[in-house]
Amino acid sequence: MKIAWLSEGGYTGKVTREQTANAGVLWAWMSNLQIDHFPILNFEHAPTNGYDYLILQIPKTQHIRDLLFERNIVKEARRIAKTILFFQEGPVWVYQDMPLPQQFWHYNTLVDVDVIFCENETDVAYYKGFVPGKPVTNLPDLVVDDTLSGVGDVKKQDKAIIGGNFCRWYGGFDSYIVAQEFGVPIFAPSMGRKIEGEEQIPDLTHLPFLPWRDWMFKLAEFRYGIHLMQTYAAGSFMMNCGYLGIPCIGYNHTDTQRKIFPDLSVNQDDLETARNLAKKLVDDRDFYDECSKKALVNFQEHSSEKAFNKWKENFFSNIDEFIGEWNG
Repeated sequence: MKIAWLSEGGYTGKVTREQTANAGVLWAWMSNLQIDHFPILNFEHAPTNGYDYLILQIPKTQHIRDLLFERNIVKEARRIAKTILFFQEGPVWVYQDMPLPQQFWHYNTLVDVDVIFCENETDVAYYKGFVPGKPVTNLPDLVVDDTLSGVGDVKKQDKAIIGGNFCRWYGGFDSYIVAQEFGVPIFAPSMGRKIEGEEQIPDLTHLPFLPWRDWMFKLAEFRYGIHLMQTYAAGSFMMNCGYLGIPCIGYNHTDTQRKIFPDLSVNQDDLETARNLAKKLVDDRDFYDECSKKALVNFQEHSSEKAFNKWKENFFSNIDEFIGEWNG
Protein backbone atom coordinates (compact mmCIF):
# COMPACT_ATOMS: atom_id res chain seq x y z
CA MET A 1 0.00 0.00 0.00
CA LYS A 2 1.44 3.36 -1.07
CA ILE A 3 -0.01 6.66 0.11
CA ALA A 4 0.77 10.22 -0.96
CA TRP A 5 -0.13 13.23 1.19
CA LEU A 6 -0.54 16.85 0.07
CA SER A 7 -0.26 19.69 2.59
CA GLU A 8 1.12 23.21 2.81
CA GLY A 9 4.41 21.80 4.13
CA GLY A 10 7.32 22.67 1.88
CA TYR A 11 9.10 19.32 2.07
CA THR A 12 9.06 16.35 -0.29
CA GLY A 13 9.53 12.74 0.75
CA LYS A 14 8.98 10.60 3.83
CA VAL A 15 8.95 11.63 7.49
CA THR A 16 11.23 9.33 9.46
CA ARG A 17 10.42 8.20 12.98
CA GLU A 18 13.34 10.27 14.27
CA GLN A 19 11.90 13.38 12.61
CA THR A 20 8.72 13.11 14.65
CA ALA A 21 10.71 14.82 17.41
CA ASN A 22 10.24 18.06 15.47
CA ALA A 23 6.46 18.04 15.22
CA GLY A 24 3.42 16.40 16.70
CA VAL A 25 0.52 14.31 15.50
CA LEU A 26 0.69 15.33 11.82
CA TRP A 27 4.19 13.91 11.42
CA ALA A 28 3.24 10.93 13.58
CA TRP A 29 0.54 10.05 11.03
CA MET A 30 2.91 10.50 8.11
CA SER A 31 5.67 8.46 9.72
CA ASN A 32 3.42 5.59 10.75
CA LEU A 33 1.68 5.40 7.37
CA GLN A 34 5.03 5.70 5.53
CA ILE A 35 3.61 8.60 3.56
CA ASP A 36 5.27 10.27 0.60
CA HIS A 37 4.60 13.95 1.20
CA PHE A 38 4.38 16.61 -1.53
CA PRO A 39 3.79 20.39 -1.18
CA ILE A 40 0.24 21.16 -2.19
CA LEU A 41 1.17 24.31 -4.13
CA ASN A 42 3.30 22.45 -6.66
CA PHE A 43 2.18 18.84 -6.46
CA GLU A 44 2.07 18.69 -10.26
CA HIS A 45 5.69 17.55 -9.91
CA ALA A 46 4.63 14.44 -7.96
CA PRO A 47 4.79 11.03 -9.71
CA THR A 48 1.70 10.18 -11.73
CA ASN A 49 1.45 6.53 -10.78
CA GLY A 50 2.29 4.01 -8.11
CA TYR A 51 0.04 5.36 -5.33
CA ASP A 52 -3.05 3.60 -4.04
CA TYR A 53 -4.37 6.58 -2.07
CA LEU A 54 -3.80 10.30 -1.81
CA ILE A 55 -4.63 12.22 1.38
CA LEU A 56 -5.62 15.78 0.52
CA GLN A 57 -5.07 18.19 3.40
CA ILE A 58 -6.56 21.55 2.46
CA PRO A 59 -4.80 24.13 4.67
CA LYS A 60 -6.74 26.51 6.86
CA THR A 61 -4.17 29.20 6.03
CA GLN A 62 -5.91 31.91 4.02
CA HIS A 63 -3.09 32.85 1.65
CA ILE A 64 -2.63 29.20 0.65
CA ARG A 65 -6.35 28.86 -0.04
CA ASP A 66 -6.20 32.02 -2.15
CA LEU A 67 -3.72 30.25 -4.41
CA LEU A 68 -5.68 27.00 -4.57
CA PHE A 69 -9.32 27.87 -4.87
CA GLU A 70 -9.51 28.36 -8.64
CA ARG A 71 -7.97 24.91 -9.24
CA ASN A 72 -9.97 21.69 -9.58
CA ILE A 73 -7.68 20.15 -7.04
CA VAL A 74 -9.37 16.76 -6.79
CA LYS A 75 -9.31 16.24 -10.55
CA GLU A 76 -5.63 17.17 -10.60
CA ALA A 77 -4.90 14.87 -7.66
CA ARG A 78 -6.41 11.87 -9.44
CA ARG A 79 -3.42 11.79 -11.74
CA ILE A 80 -1.44 10.67 -8.67
CA ALA A 81 -3.92 8.21 -7.14
CA LYS A 82 -7.38 6.95 -7.99
CA THR A 83 -8.77 7.18 -4.47
CA ILE A 84 -8.70 10.63 -2.83
CA LEU A 85 -9.10 10.94 0.95
CA PHE A 86 -9.87 14.45 2.24
CA PHE A 87 -8.32 15.29 5.61
CA GLN A 88 -10.06 17.96 7.67
CA GLU A 89 -7.57 20.47 9.07
CA GLY A 90 -9.08 22.33 12.01
CA PRO A 91 -12.75 22.43 13.00
CA VAL A 92 -15.55 21.45 10.62
CA TRP A 93 -16.62 25.09 10.29
CA VAL A 94 -13.18 26.53 9.43
CA TYR A 95 -14.18 27.16 5.80
CA GLN A 96 -16.93 29.55 6.94
CA ASP A 97 -14.29 32.14 7.82
CA MET A 98 -13.25 32.21 4.15
CA PRO A 99 -14.59 34.47 1.36
CA LEU A 100 -17.88 33.19 -0.08
CA PRO A 101 -16.44 31.82 -3.37
CA GLN A 102 -13.92 29.80 -1.35
CA GLN A 103 -16.69 28.41 0.85
CA PHE A 104 -18.35 26.94 -2.25
CA TRP A 105 -14.96 25.72 -3.52
CA HIS A 106 -14.45 23.93 -0.20
CA TYR A 107 -17.89 22.32 -0.44
CA ASN A 108 -17.31 21.22 -4.03
CA THR A 109 -13.99 19.70 -3.02
CA LEU A 110 -15.76 17.59 -0.40
CA VAL A 111 -18.32 16.49 -2.99
CA ASP A 112 -15.55 15.34 -5.34
CA VAL A 113 -13.37 13.31 -2.94
CA ASP A 114 -13.93 9.62 -2.18
CA VAL A 115 -13.61 9.64 1.64
CA ILE A 116 -13.59 12.34 4.32
CA PHE A 117 -11.27 11.96 7.32
CA CYS A 118 -12.39 14.19 10.21
CA GLU A 119 -10.60 14.76 13.50
CA ASN A 120 -13.30 13.62 15.93
CA GLU A 121 -16.06 11.04 15.96
CA THR A 122 -18.36 13.86 16.98
CA ASP A 123 -17.68 15.54 13.60
CA VAL A 124 -19.03 12.61 11.59
CA ALA A 125 -22.68 13.65 11.92
CA TYR A 126 -21.81 17.10 10.56
CA TYR A 127 -20.38 15.69 7.35
CA LYS A 128 -23.20 13.17 7.01
CA GLY A 129 -25.56 16.11 6.81
CA PHE A 130 -23.24 18.44 4.91
CA VAL A 131 -22.36 16.01 2.11
CA PRO A 132 -24.98 13.23 2.30
CA GLY A 133 -23.83 9.88 0.99
CA LYS A 134 -20.13 10.68 1.31
CA PRO A 135 -18.04 8.08 3.23
CA VAL A 136 -16.74 9.76 6.39
CA THR A 137 -14.78 8.53 9.39
CA ASN A 138 -12.39 9.94 11.95
CA LEU A 139 -8.62 9.64 11.65
CA PRO A 140 -7.45 8.72 15.19
CA ASP A 141 -4.63 10.66 16.81
CA LEU A 142 -1.48 8.89 17.90
CA VAL A 143 1.92 9.46 19.50
CA VAL A 144 5.09 8.04 17.97
CA ASP A 145 7.30 8.04 21.05
CA ASP A 146 10.63 6.78 19.69
CA THR A 147 12.34 10.02 20.74
CA LEU A 148 10.76 10.28 24.21
CA SER A 149 13.01 7.91 26.13
CA GLY A 150 13.36 9.20 29.70
CA VAL A 151 10.32 11.49 29.68
CA GLY A 152 8.64 9.29 32.28
CA ASP A 153 11.45 10.09 34.73
CA VAL A 154 10.68 13.83 34.75
CA LYS A 155 9.47 14.86 38.21
CA LYS A 156 6.12 16.62 38.35
CA GLN A 157 6.01 20.04 39.99
CA ASP A 158 3.16 21.96 41.60
CA LYS A 159 2.21 24.00 38.56
CA ALA A 160 -0.58 24.03 35.98
CA ILE A 161 -0.58 24.56 32.23
CA ILE A 162 -3.39 25.82 30.03
CA GLY A 163 -3.58 24.52 26.48
CA GLY A 164 -3.63 27.71 24.44
CA ASN A 165 -3.61 31.47 24.19
CA PHE A 166 -6.15 34.21 24.89
CA CYS A 167 -8.26 34.08 21.76
CA ARG A 168 -11.55 32.42 20.94
CA TRP A 169 -9.81 29.71 18.91
CA TYR A 170 -8.06 28.37 22.04
CA GLY A 171 -10.28 29.68 24.84
CA GLY A 172 -7.25 30.59 26.90
CA PHE A 173 -9.06 33.13 29.08
CA ASP A 174 -11.56 30.50 30.28
CA SER A 175 -8.77 28.03 31.00
CA TYR A 176 -6.79 30.69 32.88
CA ILE A 177 -9.73 31.67 35.09
CA VAL A 178 -10.56 28.09 36.04
CA ALA A 179 -6.88 27.15 36.48
CA GLN A 180 -6.67 29.58 39.39
CA GLU A 181 -8.52 26.95 41.44
CA PHE A 182 -5.36 24.84 41.39
CA GLY A 183 -3.61 27.42 43.56
CA VAL A 184 -0.28 26.93 41.78
CA PRO A 185 1.72 28.91 39.19
CA ILE A 186 0.04 28.89 35.76
CA PHE A 187 1.85 28.54 32.44
CA ALA A 188 0.81 28.71 28.79
CA PRO A 189 2.47 27.70 25.52
CA SER A 190 3.24 30.28 22.84
CA MET A 191 1.04 29.53 19.84
CA GLY A 192 0.64 31.19 16.47
CA ARG A 193 -2.50 32.99 17.65
CA LYS A 194 -1.01 34.56 20.78
CA ILE A 195 -2.35 38.10 21.05
CA GLU A 196 -0.54 41.27 22.05
CA GLY A 197 -0.45 41.91 25.78
CA GLU A 198 -0.62 38.33 27.04
CA GLU A 199 2.80 38.69 28.64
CA GLN A 200 1.34 41.28 31.04
CA ILE A 201 -1.32 38.91 32.44
CA PRO A 202 -0.75 38.46 36.19
CA ASP A 203 0.42 35.07 37.42
CA LEU A 204 0.86 33.65 33.90
CA THR A 205 4.18 32.57 32.42
CA HIS A 206 4.53 31.86 28.70
CA LEU A 207 6.76 29.06 27.49
CA PRO A 208 8.74 29.69 24.31
CA PHE A 209 7.85 27.81 21.14
CA LEU A 210 9.45 24.38 21.37
CA PRO A 211 9.95 21.43 19.01
CA TRP A 212 7.56 18.62 19.90
CA ARG A 213 10.07 16.46 21.79
CA ASP A 214 11.28 19.40 23.90
CA TRP A 215 7.65 20.38 24.49
CA MET A 216 6.85 16.89 25.80
CA PHE A 217 9.74 16.98 28.28
CA LYS A 218 8.61 20.42 29.48
CA LEU A 219 4.96 19.35 29.68
CA ALA A 220 5.97 16.36 31.82
CA GLU A 221 6.88 18.78 34.63
CA PHE A 222 3.26 19.86 35.17
CA ARG A 223 0.85 18.40 37.71
CA TYR A 224 -2.37 19.82 36.20
CA GLY A 225 -3.62 20.56 32.69
CA ILE A 226 -6.68 22.40 31.44
CA HIS A 227 -7.76 23.16 27.88
CA LEU A 228 -11.23 24.69 27.49
CA MET A 229 -10.82 25.08 23.75
CA GLN A 230 -14.09 25.65 21.90
CA THR A 231 -12.45 24.93 18.55
CA TYR A 232 -12.76 21.17 18.29
CA ALA A 233 -9.80 19.93 16.31
CA ALA A 234 -7.12 17.27 16.77
CA GLY A 235 -6.97 17.42 20.58
CA SER A 236 -3.23 16.79 20.69
CA PHE A 237 -2.78 18.74 23.96
CA MET A 238 -5.11 16.36 25.82
CA MET A 239 -3.52 13.35 24.12
CA ASN A 240 -0.04 14.47 25.19
CA CYS A 241 -1.27 14.99 28.76
CA GLY A 242 -2.73 11.48 28.67
CA TYR A 243 0.56 10.00 27.50
CA LEU A 244 2.24 11.63 30.51
CA GLY A 245 -0.52 10.84 33.01
CA ILE A 246 -1.32 14.52 33.66
CA PRO A 247 -5.01 15.00 34.57
CA CYS A 248 -6.52 17.44 32.07
CA ILE A 249 -9.89 19.19 32.18
CA GLY A 250 -11.53 19.91 28.82
CA TYR A 251 -14.63 19.78 26.64
CA ASN A 252 -16.13 16.39 25.82
CA HIS A 253 -16.65 17.07 22.11
CA THR A 254 -12.99 16.26 21.40
CA ASP A 255 -12.22 12.53 21.15
CA THR A 256 -8.92 12.58 23.02
CA GLN A 257 -10.43 14.48 25.96
CA ARG A 258 -13.57 12.36 26.19
CA LYS A 259 -11.81 9.01 25.79
CA ILE A 260 -8.66 9.62 27.84
CA PHE A 261 -10.17 11.79 30.60
CA PRO A 262 -13.83 10.75 30.93
CA ASP A 263 -14.03 11.97 34.54
CA LEU A 264 -12.60 15.39 33.65
CA SER A 265 -14.69 16.10 30.52
CA VAL A 266 -17.41 18.76 30.63
CA ASN A 267 -20.03 20.15 28.27
CA GLN A 268 -19.08 23.24 26.30
CA ASP A 269 -19.14 26.43 28.40
CA ASP A 270 -19.78 24.53 31.66
CA LEU A 271 -17.14 26.43 33.59
CA GLU A 272 -18.91 25.70 36.86
CA THR A 273 -18.29 21.97 36.56
CA ALA A 274 -14.77 22.61 35.27
CA ARG A 275 -14.04 24.75 38.33
CA ASN A 276 -15.42 22.08 40.67
CA LEU A 277 -13.27 19.43 39.01
CA ALA A 278 -10.19 21.61 39.43
CA LYS A 279 -10.94 21.92 43.15
CA LYS A 280 -11.47 18.17 43.43
CA LEU A 281 -8.13 17.39 41.77
CA VAL A 282 -6.42 19.52 44.40
CA ASP A 283 -8.43 18.44 47.45
CA ASP A 284 -8.95 14.74 46.71
CA ARG A 285 -5.64 12.98 46.20
CA ASP A 286 -7.32 9.66 45.45
CA PHE A 287 -9.35 11.28 42.68
CA TYR A 288 -6.21 12.85 41.22
CA ASP A 289 -4.35 9.53 41.26
CA GLU A 290 -7.33 7.70 39.73
CA CYS A 291 -7.56 10.24 36.87
CA SER A 292 -3.81 10.00 36.27
CA LYS A 293 -3.73 6.19 36.21
CA LYS A 294 -6.87 5.98 34.08
CA ALA A 295 -5.36 8.42 31.57
CA LEU A 296 -2.31 6.20 31.08
CA VAL A 297 -4.50 3.17 30.46
CA ASN A 298 -6.92 5.03 28.19
CA PHE A 299 -4.09 6.52 26.17
CA GLN A 300 -2.80 3.05 25.38
CA GLU A 301 -6.27 1.92 24.33
CA HIS A 302 -7.10 4.89 22.12
CA SER A 303 -4.01 6.91 21.09
CA SER A 304 -1.01 4.61 21.23
CA GLU A 305 0.68 3.44 18.07
CA LYS A 306 -0.60 -0.07 18.78
CA ALA A 307 -4.18 1.24 18.78
CA PHE A 308 -3.57 3.21 15.59
CA ASN A 309 -2.10 0.19 13.83
CA LYS A 310 -5.22 -1.78 14.66
CA TRP A 311 -7.39 0.97 13.19
CA LYS A 312 -5.15 1.25 10.12
CA GLU A 313 -5.29 -2.45 9.34
CA ASN A 314 -9.06 -2.54 9.70
CA PHE A 315 -9.71 0.60 7.66
CA PHE A 316 -7.45 -0.02 4.69
CA SER A 317 -8.29 -3.70 4.44
CA ASN A 318 -11.97 -2.79 4.17
CA ILE A 319 -11.82 0.57 2.39
CA ASP A 320 -13.40 -0.65 -0.85
CA GLU A 321 -16.35 -2.09 1.05
CA PHE A 322 -16.51 1.09 3.15
CA ILE A 323 -16.78 3.28 0.05
CA GLY A 324 -19.18 0.87 -1.62
CA GLU A 325 -21.57 0.82 1.33
CA TRP A 326 -21.84 4.61 1.29
CA ASN A 327 -22.27 4.76 -2.46
CA GLY A 328 -25.08 2.24 -2.31
